[in-house]
Amino acid sequence: MPAHPRAVRPGPATALTGLLLVLAAVLAPALSPAPAHAAGSGTGAVADALKKSPVYVDPRAESQLPKPDADALAKKIKDADKPVFVAVLPQSAEFPPATVLKDVRSLTGMTGLYAIRLGDGFNAGADPQVMTKNAVQNLVGAVKREGDHDAKSQLNSFVDQALGQAKGKAPSSWTGPHEDGSATAAWLAVGGVLAVGAGTGYAVLRLARRKREERERAELDALRTVVDEDITAYGEELDRLAFTPSEPGATDEMRQNYENALDAYDKAKEQMAAARVPQDVQPVTETLADGRFALATLAARRKGGPLPERRVPCFFDPRHGPSTIDIEWAPAGGAPRPVPACAADVARINAGQDPEARLVHTDQGPQPYWNAGPAYAPWAGGYFGGAGGLLGGLLVGTMLGSLIGAPSAFAEVGHSGADSLPGGGEFSGSDFNPSDFSGSFGGGDSGGDFGGGDW
Repeated sequence: MPAHPRAVRPGPATALTGLLLVLAAVLAPALSPAPAHAAGSGTGAVADALKKSPVYVDPRAESQLPKPDADALAKKIKDADKPVFVAVLPQSAEFPPATVLKDVRSLTGMTGLYAIRLGDGFNAGADPQVMTKNAVQNLVGAVKREGDHDAKSQLNSFVDQALGQAKGKAPSSWTGPHEDGSATAAWLAVGGVLAVGAGTGYAVLRLARRKREERERAELDALRTVVDEDITAYGEELDRLAFTPSEPGATDEMRQNYENALDAYDKAKEQMAAARVPQDVQPVTETLADGRFALATLAARRKGGPLPERRVPCFFDPRHGPSTIDIEWAPAGGAPRPVPACAADVARINAGQDPEARLVHTDQGPQPYWNAGPAYAPWAGGYFGGAGGLLGGLLVGTMLGSLIGAPSAFAEVGHSGADSLPGGGEFSGSDFNPSDFSGSFGGGDSGGDFGGGDW
């Protein structure tokens, strides 16, 4: 049997050459320029093209956005250095309206804002660290309602407005070799930076992740205390009601209200036990709000009085139950605004007294929750509808109100906040919330679709 040749230990020059060759082989596809009009079809072709250029036009849709217009749009996005991806596609079974946005985002793997012109329809979606869901929906609706609905006008209008709002940087894969012939020098620089900085970069990321996890644990611990108090108070309300399904005069409606109230109690405890990050608290307080409304309805049925209107909880302390009316109130140093309040707090305010505010622990001692730290945003958001609901307006001018606009304040359940996710233009694979890439492809306005739905 022939002997195996002895391995030769590479010297420094050989190792560096090998490293650069490997880097070139791996990165060349990402750094090579790509035309805005790419061959092929299907969401895979769309994703591959968008990794190389911000604009893709399916060959079958070239009449909608000719190459000069597509190239101009791509240059505009590149010059702005924003992670905005645009695709012009034909109506085809390859591009199901219900999933095309999600599919393209998943296959591209880049965190960003994605806009798709599908036939004559239009829709967009974004990762929350690039643009909030509300901002995307408002922008899409505004573009759909504009008078011109041709692809060039619509896409340029959308991009012009999106570039001023989108956060993050353009993907590095959009950058091609320098036109001055310095591509070799660029490769050497990239190789050197990657080789030297890989270990340092990994250490920095680990440190940042550890600090984020420590902060989230502290915030969740503070929230757990408050939510446990809320759950306990809710259980006491159930006991005080002392309803028995077999009691004289009990109706099926009463029994259903009571069953809903009991289910909410058990569900809230289970949700809180499963909470791992602060944002997991929001569905817990949503459940408690549902349960308290069921209790209020049951109490009204037993007394034979009018059934309560479905309203958000009392702003001053959600443990007071559903609000009855809105009343003018101003936080210390803030402007008056109408807030939902329970009957008892309405009476106190009308009598010139302070409402009974929900106090939480802070480093400065007990404070109303609206003067506490950012950890209480998910707690309040579950009761009052989050950034897209009443909460933002109710808390204007307060410490917590200044945090409502932050994407991480009301990140979707299961995510640890936008600040912990890859930034705009970075690779995040298919780890994203599909609800951020849902909606319709209506043509002339914000309604209508192609028969699809949310995924």
